[in-house]
Amino acid sequence: MRRRHFGGRLRRPGHGEDQPGGGGQGRGRGHGHSGHRAARREGGPDPQHRGSGRRPGLVCGPSHGQHRRAADQAGVQGGAEERGGGRYQLEIKIPETYPFNPPKVRFITKIWHPNISSVTGAICLDILKDQWAAAMTLRTVLLSLQALLAAAEPDDPQDAVVANQYKQNPEMFKQTARLWAHVYAGAPVSSPEYTKKIENLCAMGFDRNAVIVALSSKSWDVETATELLLSN
Repeated sequence: MRRRHFGGRLRRPGHGEDQPGGGGQGRGRGHGHSGHRAARREGGPDPQHRGSGRRPGLVCGPSHGQHRRAADQAGVQGGAEERGGGRYQLEIKIPETYPFNPPKVRFITKIWHPNISSVTGAICLDILKDQWAAAMTLRTVLLSLQALLAAAEPDDPQDAVVANQYKQNPEMFKQTARLWAHVYAGAPVSSPEYTKKIENLCAMGFDRNAVIVALSSKSWDVETATELLLSN
């Protein structure tokens, strides 16, 4: 599990807005669940996390009343070029035992990254597990995720299929990550070659999200991706 730890605090400027996650093959690791802490003052920001400074690309605000918060990670500064301009939304659940235990965080926006499940959005990051400290804040988490997006750790993956592609065919990984960023995160750059393959399979009546997952998982080979789609 990659260790990425940054200090500091984050002011929560506005309200987050969830967007739906997509389906796919079940490759993500399971994560435990815990109770949620009611947000203080009618769902307003927790005073512990207010601060005067903000880093570009980080937005955090309450969502779904008192029991859940959503955060956007927008235009990741210094991130990998294949995700440049993408806006990645997170779900953050605060347990009753916070800050002595970490928040539960997952990606709502679908992403092609070795350390994030392309199915569930689960994240492989040590400060969200055994390396959490009570002095850490939500800003710590967001900055650590920003760094994780900029530099993946394929030898300690959350998604083995993505990690294998990252190591065995780096150029294909970049093109695939760029396409996912375009389709799901609103990034401006896509891959015309891969987009054409998607459209050809969609024209056969297959679900678009299923087509993207199948082609991405099968190294963009149309024949094997079609076999996978038919088997499902």
